Formats: sequence, C-alpha cells, structure tokens
Amino acid sequence: MPTSYDVIVIGAGSMGMSAGYHLAKNKVKVLLIDKFDPPHVAGSHHGETRLIRHAYTGSSTYTAMALRSDRLWKELEEASGQRLIVRSGVLNMGAAESLHMGSKLKSTAAFGLKVDQLDADEIRKRWPGVNPPDSYIGLYEQEAGFLYSEACVRAYRQQALAAGARLLVNTPVTSIKIGKSGVTVQTLDGAYHADQLILSAGAWFSKLNAIIQLPIRSVRKAVAWFKSDESLYDSARFPGFTFGAENGGFYGFPSIDGSGVKIGRHDAGQPWKPGQPFEPFGHYTEDERDLRQALEAFLPQAAGQVLRGAVCKYELTPDEHFIIDRHPEHAHVLVAGGFSGHGFKFASVVGEILSDLSREGITEQDIAPFTLSRFSVRDDLAAHIN
Repeated sequence: MPTSYDVIVIGAGSMGMSAGYHLAKNKVKVLLIDKFDPPHVAGSHHGETRLIRHAYTGSSTYTAMALRSDRLWKELEEASGQRLIVRSGVLNMGAAESLHMGSKLKSTAAFGLKVDQLDADEIRKRWPGVNPPDSYIGLYEQEAGFLYSEACVRAYRQQALAAGARLLVNTPVTSIKIGKSGVTVQTLDGAYHADQLILSAGAWFSKLNAIIQLPIRSVRKAVAWFKSDESLYDSARFPGFTFGAENGGFYGFPSIDGSGVKIGRHDAGQPWKPGQPFEPFGHYTEDERDLRQALEAFLPQAAGQVLRGAVCKYELTPDEHFIIDRHPEHAHVLVAGGFSGHGFKFASVVGEILSDLSREGITEQDIAPFTLSRFSVRDDLAAHIN
C-alpha cells in the first residue's frame, strides 16, 4: 500500500468519509484512517436514521447548507443506486410566542421553502396521533424527511473507494507530526505522509489535544423505539418531528416497517470522555423515562413498550455551532468537529467544503460562523476541553 498521499483524513465517519469521496472524485490522492470500521456504533452516525430538514433559525448559513446538502444526498443516492432519503416531511412544534419558531418562519420565506404553518387544532386534525398544547403552532416542512444514516456512510465509503481513495479501518493513530510543508501520521501498521491533513475525529477529538485543543465536549445520548399504533404513526402517513416541551427538546421518526416510533432528546445527557465506560441504553433511569414522558404528552398512542434502545455520542461546542476551519498555526491542516447533534444532515456538504478548501483554498459556502477564532479567550476554550 502506498505511504504518500495528497491528503490524509483522520476519522472516516460521516464527515470524513464524505470528504474522502469528494476528494477522490476530484482525482486527489487521499487516505482515510479510522479507529473503527465505518459505519460503526462508536461515533455519532448509527441508529439507522437522521432527520433532514431545511428551516433553521438565525443566520441563513444553515438553511443554505441544508439545501446544498440535500442536493448532494440525492446525487449520492443516484450514484449508489441505494435509497438514502425518505420525504416523510418534518413537523416542528413549539409555543406560538417562541422566537425560535418565528425565526424559522423568516427562514422559510427567504428561501421559498414549502412550509405549512398550523395551529394546534390543525395539527391534531392532520395527524390524529399528535396532541400538542393549545398554545403550540407547527411548521410542517413538506420536502423534509429523514436519511438512512448508516447507509449514507456506507454509500460514501463505496463511492470513495471506487473513485480511488484508500481506507485503513480498525487502525488507531499513535502520533501525528506536522511539518512546514506536510504531515506524517504514525499508526501501528506504519507511517503515512501527506501534503495536507483533515481532522474529523468526532467525539474522539480530545485524543488529539497534542495537535489541537478544541472546545468540544462529548455527551452520551439515548434514543429508543416504542411500540406504536401503526395506523397513526406508520412512515407512509406520519412525518418526522421535533418539539420543545417543559422538560426538554425532542426529535423523532415515524415507525418504519413496524419498527415503532423512534425518539431522542436533544438536550441533557451524560458527559463522556474517550476511555470511560459507555453505558448501554437503560443504565440510567432517565434513558427511558424522559423519552416516554415526552411521548405520553405529545404522541400518546406511541408510548407503548420499548422495542429497542440505543446510545450514541453528541460532540458539543459551547455555542452548539460547528467548527470548520484551518489549524491556527498550520494552514495545511483542516479541522471539522463539534457537529452538536444536528450535524449529520450536513455531512454531504461538509465533505464538499473540506474538499474545496483542500484543493482550491476556498469554498462557496459561508463558513464564517464556524471559525475556531470565535473561541478566542484561551481560558474559556480550555474550560470546555474534554
């Protein structure tokens, strides 16, 4: 196997595998290295599904990226011949006075998104399995839905290898040496050299503190599939969903082929660091309790027995926005991390961004909100390092 490359990517999960594909298809000699064998259960991309929606609050950056990402997922679907996207729609629910919902409305108007604004009664009539408080409104994104996340990573892997990328799996990195004009990555299987390096280590970034210290903390998150009334919640008639409740923010998916409604909680969770035990679903009382209480309040006919549970990792920055930037001291090292629980849908465009930055030095996407320099106070940055 060759030992010299144009670009080495460390961390070949959702973002890294996408970057590998976009580089390889542009004739870049790229090596992907992963501690595991992607897709796998040690990162943030397992659990079968992830929402893909387009209406975001605040800056237009996320909506623009979500729309570009959607197009790239469709291209991957066509190239791979696999079904990766389901247009189930996504129903976002929240209090009518919420600025969060108001900002989403502005986003939909600016980008011409197909969105229905519904009051609580209209939500109940359209989806009898949903019971929001009277004070809530809904934004239904007609062209949103969900991605088969593991299938997406697998498809990018297949396409990257077909385009000429090399992949080392089950290969921990033991050291990284960064020179003025290149890098050397040492593994148990040997040393590899490249002109450029991309770090996309997800929840394992703290293992790279000797190279770069990022304000990313890793959090254990629980999701579960609950037995539900298929006449109400089957994916042929029920959308993906998000809602804010008194006890937290939640997201979920319709029952796919009788799998039951899947639900997760966006906030809370247990801190985790590489090397610590990663407890299975059910270890903590709140794993099931919080999810069940949310279903009982909003989707009562979906609060049956737990059919299956799983745990995954969030990698959170202090402001819960991404980091996509160059190393502050080494311009030939790119960093992508802190995707904060909502990043998977953007993996296709993040891979394209990293490829563009590696090959051209610029990208068409607005990544100014994702600079590392926004965490400019070293004491503040250090306080958030795992």
